[in-house]
Amino acid sequence: MTVVNRLRECIRDVPDFPRKGILFRDLTPVLEQPALFRELISAMVAPWREAGLTRIAAVESRGFLFGVPMAQELNLGVSLVRKAGKLPHRTLRRAYQLEYGEGVLEVHADTVGPKDRVIIVDDLLATGGTAAAAEHLLRETGADVVGSAFVVELAGLEGRRHLQGRVEALLRY
Repeated sequence: MTVVNRLRECIRDVPDFPRKGILFRDLTPVLEQPALFRELISAMVAPWREAGLTRIAAVESRGFLFGVPMAQELNLGVSLVRKAGKLPHRTLRRAYQLEYGEGVLEVHADTVGPKDRVIIVDDLLATGGTAAAAEHLLRETGADVVGSAFVVELAGLEGRRHLQGRVEALLRY
């Protein structure tokens, strides 16, 4: 059985979370299985091995879970894309729309620059607001944002149309 099929069997659907009418794709059962998690990371890394990346940009908070091991496998550093007020140094910030509200993301102003080739990593691509805000922030530093990597894409929400770079997702619902 392929890693994608094993992931599909493992991911738990939680209806009406975080509010009525939302079907939440819960990835925590994957994290509980070390061998499957390692396979997931290898599968997420595979399309980017020859991309000449210099950095992984991981989006708070679940993106950290996938971005850090991807960076380790590629021998790259990690830049954090965080919610407002969480980073201690000079930051750039971007407000954006969430599926159920608004948010603000920040990055350290010096986390990447014009010599960097970066991908954004998060657990799930829905409407694309978070990833697009992260992409905008990283481009503001001068970095070349090559693309984005996700475990899951909710294709019906068309989030990828808001992103400029290449989009890779292991699972599409």
